[in-house]
Amino acid sequence: MIAARIARAFAIAALTVASVAPAADPARESCVPLGSWVAPGDRAKSTVEWIGSLARRRVILLGEGHDIPEHHRWQLQTIAALHAQRPQLVLGFEMFPRSVQPVLDRWVAGQLTEAELLRDTDWKRTWGYDAQMYLPIFHFARMNRIPMVALNVEPTLPREIGTAGLAAIPETRREGISEPAAPLPAYESFVFDSYAQHARSGDGQAPSRDDVRFRRFLEAQLFWDRAMAERIAAALAARPDATMVALMGSGHVMNGWGVPHQLEALAVHDPAVLLPWEPENDCAKLIPGYADAVFGLGPRAEPTPSRPKLGLWLEPVTGGVAIKEIEKGGLGELAGLRQGDVLIEVAGRATRLPGDVSEAVQRQAPGTWLPIKVQRDGRTLEIIAKFPPSS
Repeated sequence: MIAARIARAFAIAALTVASVAPAADPARESCVPLGSWVAPGDRAKSTVEWIGSLARRRVILLGEGHDIPEHHRWQLQTIAALHAQRPQLVLGFEMFPRSVQPVLDRWVAGQLTEAELLRDTDWKRTWGYDAQMYLPIFHFARMNRIPMVALNVEPTLPREIGTAGLAAIPETRREGISEPAAPLPAYESFVFDSYAQHARSGDGQAPSRDDVRFRRFLEAQLFWDRAMAERIAAALAARPDATMVALMGSGHVMNGWGVPHQLEALAVHDPAVLLPWEPENDCAKLIPGYADAVFGLGPRAEPTPSRPKLGLWLEPVTGGVAIKEIEKGGLGELAGLRQGDVLIEVAGRATRLPGDVSEAVQRQAPGTWLPIKVQRDGRTLEIIAKFPPSS
């Protein structure tokens, strides 16, 4: 469970690393002007100027924070600009495991609706972030018949490695992925910092780099990077005249540590790393090597008021969704839910995936009650979660 939570946090950890300032100020905003590209240590450039210099690169990696809409708008703009200069594009996506590649092929061929794409790729289980942020990019690919490549592995595989170690996974279950290159020391430190924020050893002490649990977690991250790098390399070999533009969490690409390092080990040299840059980011992080270039975004839009959350960490099990962890003092605990409960029905609908519970909660209006049916110790119980009125 810890490995799953840390892996999801790691995917957007670059935002924590880069965004240490609590608020924007004019001095920080000036290092990456809105709407401009900045190569660390160089002057700002326009999109036309910068994209023109990228058009002949074989691999371009676009980082993201998975839940930040402006990052995906920037990705779409960058892809469109590249496509105008270099029509022979291939788009790679961390968001899809390679097992759904036939589904992506059918989507690009115009044979699926949006709903069918999300259903047949099992989006809620394999990725889970708001599909509306990604769909404009998927539509652009289909509109322009740009091949889409699934870069990832089944999400359970890195979690298993994080729990048991790579050696415990038979070769037949590794999806053909070879041994990853050893991590750069700075990358190992970065991964450890992310791990240490979420994990504690069995006696409650802070973990060390020698902890077997951390070594396994590091193996999982390296395997994840290697899987995406190998898929990129294979796509390039299949289309020697094309440029691969791959979308993935910024933590996999920043500083050339993760996927770029694994690509280098596969003899895919000099991938371009491009990252979004927000006004509140710390300009001290913008040093040579952080990325080939960053693009200046404006302040994030004011978020809509968030709905209360049940405070549950869930995983699918036979017959429902199990509570693996519960937030102390959260709505779920206050309602009487317990760790180990299996949610079988929420708001009158059967639950099969954690996303089913999330959707029910998101539909819940302030000040209303949410009926939840659970199994506990062989009994079926009905519990009511009471949502507070809006402030």
